[in-house]
Amino acid sequence: MTQNLEDVARRAGVSTATASRALRRLTSVKPETRARVQAIAEEMGYVASPAASRLASGRTRTIGLLTPWVNRWFFANVIEGAQKRLHADGFDALLFSFHETPTHPRMAVDPAALRRRVDGVLVLGMQLTDHEVRDLETLGVPIVFAGPGHRDHATVGVDDHAIGRMAVEHLWDMGHRNIGHLAGADWDQFPLSPSLGRFQGWREALGKRGIHAPANWMTPTSFTWEAAHRAAHALLDEAPELTALFAATDTVALGAMHAARERGFVVGRDFAIVGVDDEEISAHLGLTTIRQSPEQQGKAAAELLLRALAGEELPMTTLGKISLVERPSSGPFAGTTDN
Repeated sequence: MTQNLEDVARRAGVSTATASRALRRLTSVKPETRARVQAIAEEMGYVASPAASRLASGRTRTIGLLTPWVNRWFFANVIEGAQKRLHADGFDALLFSFHETPTHPRMAVDPAALRRRVDGVLVLGMQLTDHEVRDLETLGVPIVFAGPGHRDHATVGVDDHAIGRMAVEHLWDMGHRNIGHLAGADWDQFPLSPSLGRFQGWREALGKRGIHAPANWMTPTSFTWEAAHRAAHALLDEAPELTALFAATDTVALGAMHAARERGFVVGRDFAIVGVDDEEISAHLGLTTIRQSPEQQGKAAAELLLRALAGEELPMTTLGKISLVERPSSGPFAGTTDN
């Protein structure tokens, strides 16, 4: 005789909803309960039909993933982390990328493309306007952010103020006082922008040490090597007194390293640079950086979304670990300064 989910639940002494969550390995079910339900289901030969499960629950078991790019380091890794966690729980991912450039703004998020197709939405590394968030809320599904967040929804990220402070503290300890900043181009556009947090951390750390950075010590740039290379040259033209630079990402830092070398500097001896991310290439090129893990952020965001689907209340902010990885690019200050 064919066994159904109700039979498994009755035998395990739990509700049908609990049995369903246990068989989907949701963390909202106690480990011992999950193990008992799974063992009974296996003993009874019960195998859930994905199609039947979707019809019975009214769910698609698909999560919408929104991201600006899929081929850049942070975004590729945060997507991979989210997909791994979703697939482990039997959910599919429906990926939407919204490519943008400085001259071609991305298209607006249209919730019509997601309606009745997804059980939840993960916004990965993407800044949304309040209007776009309100439009997504009309879907009536959970929304979780990774990276840039929104004040009304759960967000997984890192402490970007702490990143800026950590970079300055390290460079200060190396003897540098004239420390510039290459910020993300969106630094002043969104209150929860990582670029804004890193800029504020840089400025606050200098101010705490009695250095009130003039406006020409900072310039924004888009997150590409070419743009950062140009921006670094422009920054050093405007502020030749700088001896060190905090870059908003590793890609920006690597563009700045090339610009510094073109100006005759030996990076790590004549000029110091610190980035953010710890991309794989950074170790090979000797870049000091603030390490974060976008893959873990993606996994954590997906975990929160699964918890929301199980009816749990979520923390509004979840912060991942950061750490300084010291390499040759941030050598000690070798000159003299009046500061």
